[in-house]
Formats: sequence, structure tokens, C-alpha cells
Amino acid sequence: MVSSLGKGIASASLGKLLQARGLKVNLQKLDPYINVDPGTMNPFQHGEVFVTDDGAETDLDLGHYERFVDISTGKENNCTTGQIYYTVIKKERRGDFLGGTVQVIPHITNEIKERIRRVETMNGGADVVITEIGGTVGDIESQPFLEAIRQLRLELGHENVLFIHLTLVPYIEAAGEVKTKPTQHSVRALREIGIQPDLLFCRTQRRLNKEIKAKIGLFCNVPSHAVIEALDVGSIYEVPLLFRRQEVDEQILRLLHIRAETIDLSDWQRMVEKVRRPAHEVDVGLCGKYVHLRDAYKSINEAFAHAGVANNARVTVHLLDSESIEQDQNGDPLKDIDGLLVAPGFGERGIEGKIMAIRHARERKIPFFGICLGMQCAVVEFARHVCGLKEANSYEFDQTTEHPVIHLMPDQENVTEMGGTMRLGAYPCHLQEKTLAYKAYEKDKISERHRHRYEFFNRYREQFAEAGMIISGLSPDKRLVEIIELKDHPWFVGCQFHPEFKSRPTRAHPLFRDFVKAARKYRKERLEKEKGSAAGGSNS
Repeated sequence: MVSSLGKGIASASLGKLLQARGLKVNLQKLDPYINVDPGTMNPFQHGEVFVTDDGAETDLDLGHYERFVDISTGKENNCTTGQIYYTVIKKERRGDFLGGTVQVIPHITNEIKERIRRVETMNGGADVVITEIGGTVGDIESQPFLEAIRQLRLELGHENVLFIHLTLVPYIEAAGEVKTKPTQHSVRALREIGIQPDLLFCRTQRRLNKEIKAKIGLFCNVPSHAVIEALDVGSIYEVPLLFRRQEVDEQILRLLHIRAETIDLSDWQRMVEKVRRPAHEVDVGLCGKYVHLRDAYKSINEAFAHAGVANNARVTVHLLDSESIEQDQNGDPLKDIDGLLVAPGFGERGIEGKIMAIRHARERKIPFFGICLGMQCAVVEFARHVCGLKEANSYEFDQTTEHPVIHLMPDQENVTEMGGTMRLGAYPCHLQEKTLAYKAYEKDKISERHRHRYEFFNRYREQFAEAGMIISGLSPDKRLVEIIELKDHPWFVGCQFHPEFKSRPTRAHPLFRDFVKAARKYRKERLEKEKGSAAGGSNS
């Protein structure tokens, strides 16, 4: 009924519960916007773009699906209005509709239903498909999707389809009470188009007593036990446990006439306990130009949480605006920071600030982790201040530079369309032994997801190696530099790919895990040194 209530986390949590009951689960996000995909959208408009193994640029909620249910999603798991209309129009141009008039009903709704049914058969088939519809009830652009699922229930039967509505039950501070009218109105809007919710997930800051649940149930035509509290929690990974305590999985299985195994969430509970009560702390800086919108780096923030679990540490992420660093030449952006991650991105804005922060980390031996553009900025910084290539830059930002240490990939030279044309998806990488990368992965062949147009310019490999840079990861044909490290630094790693997309709550990504481990070590040494300095000062 309003955006940002947490539909993706609710869907992923349901998937986790049903998977824990022994069912094979797949999830799907239907987005009502007309863009073909979010690949060309500004992060301030849409948050991060999540990339799948098969190279699809998708909604960030697919990241929640992968992290909670530990599945590998693909292009079929995310569908937009733009994709639906694009497909139907191509069919019309081919003459597939035999000259008939093409309409929203049945042609658009049929295509939506077809997209939903496809997910059922992916990866050997699923026992349950959870389809999340973006937007809000009453949006014009959402109506075809809602009509499609109304029809789907008629076609498949009530025992095979159920509807769950995520709604807001706000607490009014001045009145000292929760209000149910917004929920009543949104459910009424759904019922007007023929959709009766079976379960209501009520997002709320306060507990809902029996009287409130009974009132919501009465006016929304659901049993009171189907009114589920979706309380605010300290960590999103507590949501499956919250739903389990209210026997949401039992209700879903009963409505769908499914028999399943006894639930086992012991591993998940242990992980949540480590999130709640870590033994250690570490402060890391996340340097980027979209830091004012946390969703822009959603997967990175979650990967830090996973690495914290692996290191039994609370990772506090400090957001460092690269433009502010650029403007404050005399400041210390890494004061009290135990590690620096320079984030991916596109465009020249804030680049010099990222390079300044990287130089601080390199010279002061602070653990550094660069992802995609973050790695490329580290290459530029190293070229300028270690190799003596004063005007070095990326060809993306300066096409006249004498030293384009980062250059356009050959297969990108004649690309004119921006959407879906980058190097996208999973590609293999070979690791060099006795490197930080090899130590992290503990194997010499890996696969990681990419999203970029520019690469390390191979002309400079030998010069960089002589100055102390290690090329620790290469594509199988040895053409693409995938990972760089520094010889004279305790932990300095840059990677061209996006490791954050493959991190999981119970299985942290190796590079994030080892980065946080290095930051913990640096913190211990930093605090001991500060303590010694303070003691020395008092003795004098």
C-alpha cells in the first residue's frame, strides 16, 4: 500500500520458511515500471542493480531472494512492464495474433501469466513459486499485473494460488494508538478488482493485540490468525523467525494443501544470534557517490553483515561521500577507520575523492578493498603516485590522457545502446597461488559476476608489476585483469567483478570475510598503539 514496506524481505522470508520445510522454492519480482530493466536507471531512482549469473540486470529484491533462499536467480526471475509490452509488440509485428486487435486483456495479462508459469519449471521445477508484485495498490501501472494474478487463481484453483497483502498499520504518536484504516482501504481496493487476500502482513512498530487483529480481520474478511505482525526488527534476518513464531508456514501449507517436513531453522538461528551479539567490533568506510541512498549499495552492506557473522564482529559501515572528500583537501577521511571499501559506480563525479581515499589507505597500510570502479581507481592512484605517471587516468573520464591505464574493452568500442550491453554476468577467473585472493578462495578457479565496460589496460602490466602490483586473478585467456594486490601492504585487493552478489548470511563471500578479518587485525593494532601513546603522554 506504500513503497519501501519490505515486500522483497517478506517474500524472501517466506521462501526461507518453506525451503526449511523441505520444499523447493523459486521467487520472482514483477516490476510495473516501463523500463525494460533497471540497468540504465540512476541508483537514486531505483537503488542498486542486482546482476545474475546469466547476465540479467534486475531489481535489488532478487538479492534478498538469493541471500535468504540461497538460490541462483536469472532473467526469468524479474519481469517489467517494459519487457511485457516489448514482447507483445514483437509478436504483433510478426503477425502472431493473426490480425486481431491487441489489448491489455487478454494479450498483456496472458503474457504476464506466461512469465509467472515459466518460473515454475526453472531449474528442474519448483514446489512453490512466490511472485512479488512491485508498486502499490491503486497504481495505474500495477493494474495489469493484479488482473493477471486474479485470472491465474481462477485458472489454477484456490488450492493452488494464495494472495498475501503487505500493508501498513501506522502508530500515531499523538493519539497513542495504531490505526487500521489504511489497511482496510487497501484491502477494499483489492477486493474491488476481485482479489481477496488470504493473509495480511501488517508492517507495524507496535505489537498488535487480539482486539486490533480481530478488527482488521473483520473489516478485511480474513480470520484473525491470518493477520500477521510484521514488526520492525534489528536485523532483516530475524524476519523468518518472526514469521515462524506466528506459524505463517503452517497457514500457507494448509491453504495450499501441502504436506511438508518438520521445520529446521537451527543454522539460521545461530547466524541471527551472531548478528545480535557479536564479540568484536570493526569500523569500515564505504566510499562512493551514492552514499546518501543506502539501497544504492544494498548487496555490499549485506555482504558486510555476512562477513561480520563469519568474524564474530559487528561491522559498522561509515558512509564516505567521495565528492566531500574531494572538496576537503586537508581533511582525514579515514580517521578511526579500520578498513576502506571503494564502491562500484559510473561517471566522473567524485572520482578524485575516491583516489584520495585510496592513497590514504595505501600509504597508511589500512586494509583496502576496491570493487569494479573501486579497483580501477586503485589502478589510477598507483599509476600516478607509485609509477610516476602523473597524468594517468581512466579512458572513461579522460579520452586525451597520455596514460589511459584503464581502457574501454575491445568488444565495447562500437556499442551505442546502453541497456544490457556491458560485460554482464558470471565469468571464470584463474587465481595465482600464494596471493591474498588464493588464500581467501582456497582454490585456483572461481566464477564471479561482472558489470563493466572498462578494464585494466594490458600495456601497463609489466610496469605495474615492477613497481609492486600483483596481478592475482586473470580471465582464462589471460586477457582480462580480474584481481590486483600490492606486495608491500597487509591487505590491499581490488577486483573487477562484484563479489557482493554471491555473499550469503551463513556463507560470507571469501573476499569480504578476509577483508573484515584484516580490518579487525588493523583495529587491534591501532587501538593498542593509541593506548600506548596515551600512556606515554601521561607518564611524561
